[in-house]
Amino acid sequence: MFHGVIPPLCTPLTEDGEVDTASLERLTGFLLDAGVHGLFVGGSTGEVAQLTDDDRDTALRTVVATAAGQVPVLAGAIDTGTRRVLRHARRAQALGADAVVVTAPFYVGVGEAEVRAHYETLHAALELPVVAYDIPANVGYKLPPALVGELAQAKVIAAVKDSSGDLEGFQKALDGAAGSGAACLTGSETLADLAMARGADGIVPGLGNVDPHGYVRLYDAARAGDFAAAREEQRRLAALFGIIAVADPGRVGRISAALGAFKAALAARGVIAHARTQDPLLPLTPDEARRVAALVESAGLTRVA
Repeated sequence: MFHGVIPPLCTPLTEDGEVDTASLERLTGFLLDAGVHGLFVGGSTGEVAQLTDDDRDTALRTVVATAAGQVPVLAGAIDTGTRRVLRHARRAQALGADAVVVTAPFYVGVGEAEVRAHYETLHAALELPVVAYDIPANVGYKLPPALVGELAQAKVIAAVKDSSGDLEGFQKALDGAAGSGAACLTGSETLADLAMARGADGIVPGLGNVDPHGYVRLYDAARAGDFAAAREEQRRLAALFGIIAVADPGRVGRISAALGAFKAALAARGVIAHARTQDPLLPLTPDEARRVAALVESAGLTRVA
């Protein structure tokens, strides 16, 4: 289940902030047509922290129905505490998710003992596989690689998605999980080729919404041992990733800049109808959106028929 390119889907919104299910269906179909190996709904790229519970359900229901069993669907069960995560996870299972993706608890200060207990409780209470999600920039806690390895060896987690940007830590997690059957997935848009060369099982790139074909080519090249081709594809994707730096940092924060750019790019490609982000995130300005569209075009990407 946990291999290949698994994009964390953006959540398209209507102009009044509701989930745009028609655009989400198009996005899902676009990714499936590109040959992705799974779909991750309700991650950071999907604005999970800004969505209401009903919005989370609508997004997951839409993707599950559109995917129709073609690839696994992973659902973010992300919240501040274990009981809240359990509620999200059980609802995700009822809606047809194949696995749940879970960060460390946040807002409260936690240490290794609390994080271990968090994952152990979830594993014992759930029928779905649990994917540990390491994203310290958002939750304020870095999953210790040794703990990831221990949880993998104990079959508490079925995979880890590493969005820490720490390649050395990712290598330690790979080594610790070796032989456990747990997969190690990188969330890096720009180091995917290096992670694959180190033994990663797959890639979970937010930029994969915009250019899923490029990441599938990178993954296929790496799997075939053609790391020169993977490196060339990575260079092109790294240049495209420059869209996240278009927004004025004096006007918006890094999350608004990145997710606004992804959505502006998807709108430029004709995949989604609107580039709106969910409050309190702010969208790109019309001029910034035009600059994103120019970068998309310079990367060789055209509008989707």
